[in-house]
Amino acid sequence: MAGDDHFSLFGLPARFDLDTQMLESAWRTVAAQVHPDRYATASPAERRVAMQWAARANEAYRQLRDPMLRARYLCEQAGVDLQTESNTSMDPAFLMQQMSWREALDDARGDAAALALLQAELQEARGQMRARLAQLLDVDKDYAAAGQKVREWMFVEKLAQELAHAQPAE
Repeated sequence: MAGDDHFSLFGLPARFDLDTQMLESAWRTVAAQVHPDRYATASPAERRVAMQWAARANEAYRQLRDPMLRARYLCEQAGVDLQTESNTSMDPAFLMQQMSWREALDDARGDAAALALLQAELQEARGQMRARLAQLLDVDKDYAAAGQKVREWMFVEKLAQELAHAQPAE
């Protein structure tokens, strides 16, 4: 099994804009090669190595199939420390948008129509972030700026989770 990184493990180019069908196909191939059942009669050491490779393949697949995690991985592979716990600096325009979304969520609790509108707005923001990250990572190779965008996307995902919990029971 070769592969110093998640992309090379699956024989794929290290890109944000990734063909997810190719990823799934490559993962299935690798997973079949290292599946522990294939090593049932092997030595304990070989079985242990197969389990380690299977776990690595599954983790790599999990990270690469999620666009935000894939962007984060690409930034980290390029040496960008996202400092997700300590770096709270963000673009002022995004901070204003963040405050606006927070207020909208607070105001919309219990109002299905307002929550749906906010959900659509967040979905639009996700789409814009994906497009911007494709440009930053695959074309510009600006990993520092991409790291900033990933931190913003993480906020949007957290807000989307809060929004999902705020939906009125049916």
